[in-house]
Amino acid sequence: MLTHQHIRFSVAPMMDWTDRHCRYFHRLLSRRARLYTEMLTTGAVIHGDRARLMAFDPFEQPVAMQLGGAEPAALATSAVLVEKFGYAEVNLNVGCPSDRVQNGAFGACLMREPDRVGDCIKAMKDAVAIPVTVKCRIGVDDQDPEKALFALAEACVKSGADALFVHARKAWLKGLSPKENRDVPPLDYALVHRLKQAMPDVPIAINGGLTRIAQMQEQLQFVDGVMIGRAAYHDPALLLEVDPQLFGQPAPVANLFVALDAFLPYVERELANGERLSAMTRHLLGLFAGMPGARSFRRRLALEAVKPGAGVETLLGAVNEVRTAIARFAEAEAGKPANAEPAEIA
Repeated sequence: MLTHQHIRFSVAPMMDWTDRHCRYFHRLLSRRARLYTEMLTTGAVIHGDRARLMAFDPFEQPVAMQLGGAEPAALATSAVLVEKFGYAEVNLNVGCPSDRVQNGAFGACLMREPDRVGDCIKAMKDAVAIPVTVKCRIGVDDQDPEKALFALAEACVKSGADALFVHARKAWLKGLSPKENRDVPPLDYALVHRLKQAMPDVPIAINGGLTRIAQMQEQLQFVDGVMIGRAAYHDPALLLEVDPQLFGQPAPVANLFVALDAFLPYVERELANGERLSAMTRHLLGLFAGMPGARSFRRRLALEAVKPGAGVETLLGAVNEVRTAIARFAEAEAGKPANAEPAEIA
């Protein structure tokens, strides 16, 4: 059973971003975050290379698989495979506005078809024992968000959905790119709060525009959980605050350097299995944002991790850029008069 605590904090499914390497590193920073895969279509799950597409490390748990599709039978079949792989949850995408999902008439397109979504949820619920959840928008195009969101939520809950994750923006299927759909439509947190008031027993999490722990704590006064996307990816250090600030538990590692030390055995293992270093380090580029040496760290990884044969020493060298810069910054600050302005961080 999925409880309110299970969805208190999660990292959103993000195409091309939340792959298994990203999720493994995020788990090092937070033990309590719920992690989500990139969206996989039912066709990919049923007919694709499942060992490659769906594999994950047990350390990532709790980790959920997000599915894209609109046919109840295919979603049920896919959900069974997701469960067999050991995922903790299967999530239906009713929010992605990309051309790909529009061509397949799923994702955000399903906001217009709450009854079909209900049929999809019921089919999956009948097929698996793991929780079945939905990630949606508050509407698409010219829909009335109040009517669209409540109609979808009611259909999902009636069919047994275990939780709802609501991106508090409309999606514009025509006229805006997927990137613009993440920023341009205005946020309507109050609408999601009203949905929670109307469905007090249903676990509901809010998504969209949340970048600071204080914002998340404020939202948790109205809903059961918060889901963040780009903020977790571009500034992974944010995840170090999650366990202490949102769950009252110690962070699993003391700082980012300790987290990277803990990541090294995983990197070495994956390199030995034939993985490229850049496939893992691309998720680390935002790691030291705002710290001395961050620019050199990013530049070194971007230029050197892609080279054939790049190994752990490349990552260690990039990290040393930050260590060295911090030491120089500390020395410079220590040598200043007490009333001097702090040096600017490069």
